[in-house]
Amino acid sequence: MSGGGGPIAAALVTGAGGQLGRALVASAPAGIRLTALGSTELDIRDAAAVSEKLGRLRPDVVFNAAAYTAVDKAESEPELADALNHRAVAGLADACTQTGARLVHVSTDYVFDGISGAPYEPDARTNPLSVYGRTKRDGEAAALASPGALVVRTAWVYAPGGRNFVATMLRLMSTRPEVRVVDDQIGSPTTAEGLAGALWALAARGASGIHHWTDAGVASWYDFAVAIREEAEALGFDRVAAARVIPIRSSEFPTPARRPGVAILAKERTWRELGTTGEHWRDGLRRTIRRMTPGPGEVWRTE
Repeated sequence: MSGGGGPIAAALVTGAGGQLGRALVASAPAGIRLTALGSTELDIRDAAAVSEKLGRLRPDVVFNAAAYTAVDKAESEPELADALNHRAVAGLADACTQTGARLVHVSTDYVFDGISGAPYEPDARTNPLSVYGRTKRDGEAAALASPGALVVRTAWVYAPGGRNFVATMLRLMSTRPEVRVVDDQIGSPTTAEGLAGALWALAARGASGIHHWTDAGVASWYDFAVAIREEAEALGFDRVAAARVIPIRSSEFPTPARRPGVAILAKERTWRELGTTGEHWRDGLRRTIRRMTPGPGEVWRTE
């Protein structure tokens, strides 16, 4: 659904120190008065500070890239996860309403249970399996309480810097003879760069309501890991190439939080709205790994 589009003169990015926040800053269109605030500069749980910032900066659009993303740890920290992913979003939405800013909020495929096997449309019924998923679902409702708000669900986001699956796999493959990766969880790997570009484009068009965006194609975590090894091998990183990737079932690698099995987000509505499709996830992976630098002895290190 589209609302009031038009040029964006001023924008605010919260969570600017994370991988998506950095990508939003890097891909900001020229000429925009952009304010980028990390968690130490603006704790979105502080409703008074949020209200003061928006009242003083008067952004046209607020991109909320701040979130609690430790999926397993959220099971033992439900209050903290809810504070960041839900209650803080409610405060942010209220501040946007009061100042006339449009809120662009990022959510996740983990709001679904992944049982149906079919791609999930934006209006599909949610049924999160974890604390993380529940707090993100509640955050969606909080965001949409602000007129003209946009919620964009995405999945499996990664970037050249930061903590993510690609960085973890490169580090493990460069230090171990084998890695074991689940092959029964299916989704769409997505570059932070591509997601950021989609968020800017949707905001410029005045899109509102719930949209989905990931890179094109699907993979299991095992498929993703094999592709990471192959791309590193193509670049001549022998230590990574020597590691074996072994597929396992989720039951062999129990985690505190339950994950959806097949959580594929249907993107066709968003692609039609933007007049473009996302690049295939393998192309995004290849470009990202070429921008990553290993440490001594081909050992990758996360930030």
